[in-house]
Amino acid sequence: MIKVENLQKRVPMAGSELEILKGIDLQIKPGESIAIIGASGSGKSTLLGLLAGLDEASGGRVIVEGTDLSELDEDQRALFRADHVGFVFQSFQLLPALTALENVMLPLELKGQVDARQQAEYYLGRVELGVRLDHYPRQMSGGEQQRVAIARAFAAKPAILFADEPTGNLDTGTGGHIIDLLFELNQQEGTTLVLVTHEKRLADRCQRRVYLDAGELVTGAAS
Repeated sequence: MIKVENLQKRVPMAGSELEILKGIDLQIKPGESIAIIGASGSGKSTLLGLLAGLDEASGGRVIVEGTDLSELDEDQRALFRADHVGFVFQSFQLLPALTALENVMLPLELKGQVDARQQAEYYLGRVELGVRLDHYPRQMSGGEQQRVAIARAFAAKPAILFADEPTGNLDTGTGGHIIDLLFELNQQEGTTLVLVTHEKRLADRCQRRVYLDAGELVTGAAS
């Protein structure tokens, strides 16, 4: 469960403050898939970062899995993310010096997981990359790199997966395959899926959509 209460985010700008989020209230149920939609600059990625504990709010609260993120310092939030949260980014965020297998294994090894290699191989197989284990990101297409990122996210068995424009750098056909993978794993693993996207076909696959406009949830626009 994610519970957001009067969430606000302001940043200094030219002697004043820019208000990015203006008192957001939102609840996301366990196992739910939800798309956060809005025009560029509406605050979507900022909201996602606050929900994931990547940033600190200026006001209000984000409660994730019973933990109030506002009560944690930066190190505590990092530990919380490692235990509960997975990420898929538009830019893939793979380490170029590591193979596909090593990229997926790394976060598992950092958690002290003894079966890191077995888990990494299993999830790379799930995203149809079992024959590319020893390939480096530069040797893979954009779609293949995003599939590695998805395997890495799901291998840690997070309660919640956050995805920021996960198909933004992919062609239509490859993007469609990535969408299928995300929702297949979401349903099979029971993972809560929170997406930021401009892509209608991705948003339409979610159980619910919420709309941001200039930092506010638009009343009556969510479905």
